[in-house]
Amino acid sequence: MIPTTTHLIKRPYAELVDDILTSLVGGVVNEPIFFDVKTDLYPLARPALGVRGITGRLPPNGEAAAEGANHAFQANIDFEFEPDLNAIVWLEGGRHPADESLFFVDYLLPDADPPITDINVGSVARTLGEAVGREIATLYEQVNRAYLFGFVDTAEGKALDLVVAILGVERKTADFAVGLASFFRDPQVVGDITIPSGTALLANKGAVGFETTQQRTLQRGQARIDVPIRAAIGFAGEAGRVEPAAITEMARPVAGIARVTNVEPTFLGDADESDAELRVRAKAALRAFGKATLAALDKAVRDNFATTLEIWDPDGPPARRAPVGTVTLLVEAEPERFPGLAGAVNRDRAAGVLATLIARYVFFRPKLVVSIAGGITGVGKQKVAEAVVAAVETFAEPLTSGEPALGEGLLAAVKAVEDVEEARVVDVVTWRSDLTRAAPETLLDALLGFLDEGLPSEETARREALDRFLFDRRAGVPSGERIADRSLLQKADGSGPASDADLEAGDFRIAAEVEGEPWWVVADLTPADILLQEGGG
Repeated sequence: MIPTTTHLIKRPYAELVDDILTSLVGGVVNEPIFFDVKTDLYPLARPALGVRGITGRLPPNGEAAAEGANHAFQANIDFEFEPDLNAIVWLEGGRHPADESLFFVDYLLPDADPPITDINVGSVARTLGEAVGREIATLYEQVNRAYLFGFVDTAEGKALDLVVAILGVERKTADFAVGLASFFRDPQVVGDITIPSGTALLANKGAVGFETTQQRTLQRGQARIDVPIRAAIGFAGEAGRVEPAAITEMARPVAGIARVTNVEPTFLGDADESDAELRVRAKAALRAFGKATLAALDKAVRDNFATTLEIWDPDGPPARRAPVGTVTLLVEAEPERFPGLAGAVNRDRAAGVLATLIARYVFFRPKLVVSIAGGITGVGKQKVAEAVVAAVETFAEPLTSGEPALGEGLLAAVKAVEDVEEARVVDVVTWRSDLTRAAPETLLDALLGFLDEGLPSEETARREALDRFLFDRRAGVPSGERIADRSLLQKADGSGPASDADLEAGDFRIAAEVEGEPWWVVADLTPADILLQEGGG
């Protein structure tokens, strides 16, 4: 809603009664006159005995009329009636209507001969007029209230439930656990930090979701602030009850916040979600309601507990412009969430648009020689190889962004597999996601190609073609494909490349930092990469 549509119509009781009484004595009610700041004299349509009142809208920078009602201008302060000219004169220094708006005049006629002339306080006519005016004012209020109940910003209670139901949003009941989350300032940040309402939090390593229900600001010099939270959709009842310190992550980092936790356990609430909280969630759903938009794709990423770092699309700035029909998103996501994340983005993309997800992943594939106990069948050996693959994946899964994979831990995980007696690493192949922008064609090549296509003969079209060539050349877009990078295989202390001896001794690591940025390390091992030998051979 905007200010001009906040109220469908508003007629205060006093204004209505005055109109009724003016009509009873044969006067003119609400004669509309167009106001123009270039003139201050406005003749009336009919000869007037006197003006009873003028109402209208104030300018935008003027004092707003209460609850959307017209402003009642004051005689001899804002305006005067000039009998000789039969006109309204707006006085300098008084309030005036908004420029190019209508103001409405009630006035009495000198030749009127009404059957009712007594409209003084206590008269029968006035008493009846006031009673009728009260009923009409009540009707106006009811109509306006019904109008307001059709908007998210102004609907209340059951009416708000019906409005947001169009978006598939339901009010959270008291079954959704509530509590407080404590946000702690990054010591390097000194200014105010705003924590928006609806900030998504994760507990128990992502097993339970929460959302902040109010916007709070961590003031300058304040190290911590507590923010009310409520369990997210899908975590009603006991699922939303977590122990102290269970909340440890923000689904989308808030700039300036170092960490988040809950000092006390969450508990089942004693009240349903408030109208204000419901409005926040409904607006978030509405922003993502239109599929195939960048906002919808970003919401799909956030809903899967990841963060969008950068987007390349055809309408982006030159530095992040993608070919028509494509969109590429660089995301920060745990590797195990990536397949589901890609699926969610592809569900929300526009038909015919190629959506590509890329992330900062370092992949490693160790070549292992594993000694096993003798007498194991062929099927059993396959089972052992699969168990080794699972052990390596389990070893790599807890690694966080920027945390390297150490060869010592890798070997320990393999040796812990049942029936494995010894293991050694003979080689490790490493890749990283290609986040470098594809090298665009050289200017000379582009110019030759442009000229080969031929210039239009008409001058305007020729100028447009040259303008597109000079100012609309698209930068390269990262492919996200794997590129081999042996430099990621290092000695355990990171002092240099790992040697064969370092590999066999487990004295190596898979680096998790590229060009100063933290990356995720991901294991990519198959049974074919494992050589099984019986009896320690």
